Amino acid sequence: MTGRLERICLEHGMRMSGQRRAILDILDKANDHPCAEEVHQRVVHVEPTISLATVYRTLNILAQIGILSRVELGDGKAHYEEAGEGHHEHLIDVETGKVVEFCDPTIEALLREAAGRLGYRLLQYRLEVFGEAAGAPRANLRPASPLARSWPSVGPVLPANSKPPFCFPLVSSTAHLK
Repeated sequence: MTGRLERICLEHGMRMSGQRRAILDILDKANDHPCAEEVHQRVVHVEPTISLATVYRTLNILAQIGILSRVELGDGKAHYEEAGEGHHEHLIDVETGKVVEFCDPTIEALLREAAGRLGYRLLQYRLEVFGEAAGAPRANLRPASPLARSWPSVGPVLPANSKPPFCFPLVSSTAHLK
């Protein structure tokens, strides 16, 4: 049985090897955003001779032709998801690495407004938000993931009374966010 991603690849005229089919099958079944190493760990059970280089090459080709999207989740690795899954943002838990997908039309409206103020029309955007669970105990916090150990604490980066030129005050249309 041909999987969804394999059908899309065939429509793009890609040749299908057994290893490429196995990678596509793993990606079809993924309910997360795997990096190349994770894809390799999963596919090696089906194709024991597949190399990590083959996985990297395949993922890069799939991203270049627009079948997959690269997503940066803050751990220094490129993660992948199917392109065209509808617009959504990613909230990454810095303690666990868990990725929560969400869609908030208010964010897009704010970005369109900001682009307009700068004289641009918003074509597309990507948003990865990093956070921790509300009410997470801070005193005995021991990072569970490498991401948590490497992520700086959030604090003021500029003096309190300064703003870079691209910051705009929130307008009344965002009052419902509170």
